[in-house]
Amino acid sequence: MDGSLRHTDQDEEGSSGRELRLILLGRGHSGKSSVGNVVLGDQVFETHSNSETSHTEECEKRKATVAGREVSVVDTPDWFCSERPPEEIQRQLSLCVALSAPGPHAFLLCVPVHRHGDLDLQALGALEEVFGPDAISKYTLVLLTHVDLLPEGQSLEEYLSTQRKDVLELVERCGDRYHTVERGGGEEKEKKTAVELLEKVEQMVGEGGAEFYTCSLFIEAETRIRQRQEEIARQRREEGEEDVAPGQERTREEAERSVRDLRVDGINALSPPSPPPSFLLSVWNWVTGCLGRVAKLVRLEALLGSLVGLFVGGPLGGAMGATVGSVATEVGRRKRLKTK
Repeated sequence: MDGSLRHTDQDEEGSSGRELRLILLGRGHSGKSSVGNVVLGDQVFETHSNSETSHTEECEKRKATVAGREVSVVDTPDWFCSERPPEEIQRQLSLCVALSAPGPHAFLLCVPVHRHGDLDLQALGALEEVFGPDAISKYTLVLLTHVDLLPEGQSLEEYLSTQRKDVLELVERCGDRYHTVERGGGEEKEKKTAVELLEKVEQMVGEGGAEFYTCSLFIEAETRIRQRQEEIARQRREEGEEDVAPGQERTREEAERSVRDLRVDGINALSPPSPPPSFLLSVWNWVTGCLGRVAKLVRLEALLGSLVGLFVGGPLGGAMGATVGSVATEVGRRKRLKTK
């Protein structure tokens, strides 16, 4: 999908133009929800550090005032290594786009420094398929999480240059932009981390040449949201409700949640391929197919036993082959007796 950059003023964007919109992306256990809590300065996203599965199952948006700026953060599920069906991924992507319409100021890709980054590189390629190359090269910031797990006495730069060339490649593809996020450290340290991160986001947006990133997906979502807002506002006026500012905000949230079926390209890039069958299973399927074709030429039971012996090999294979052949022969004999 081709991305585009768009200049708009606050009046054109409406109420959503006064906030800094961030989308958290990454694989399961990459620290997305924890990062969202650090940025917003509160435990607004649920986290489970001991869970064996990714906890975020649904896109969520939370807001707060951070360093004098209204900030909204959209937390997302693991789209890259989960077993979600394509229709579920499309639904979640539609919701993510709607919650961040008319477009995000930054995609924050969370990458744990202690975990190999090959799959994160694949995820980056999938994001390019969905949001467009400009979304990655100009509006994505890599957040290195779990840096507290680095070996004691080793700096992040040394660790990356000597052991994590994959992460360096990831950062390079995102315009050499990254920021570190540590778990814990106290409230003051987390506030400093959030402020520094937002400063980097502001700098990135300025270098990108537009107030925020958008593409056809976000444009379509914003159009449908505004149409739905008008419908909701009209219904409330007919019911005698006042359309005051807090009500307008609730109307916006309700309209965002109504967008579910955007035309999303690149879904297949986000859906992990089905695992290939094992070699032995493939060989077995081929053998059983051949058996059906040669059954008229040789006794099926004897051939089956011989093949089992061949695959297993050795004395054990011979014994297993003889046993399988005998059982197959007996089963075949009984079937023939029943048909007489």
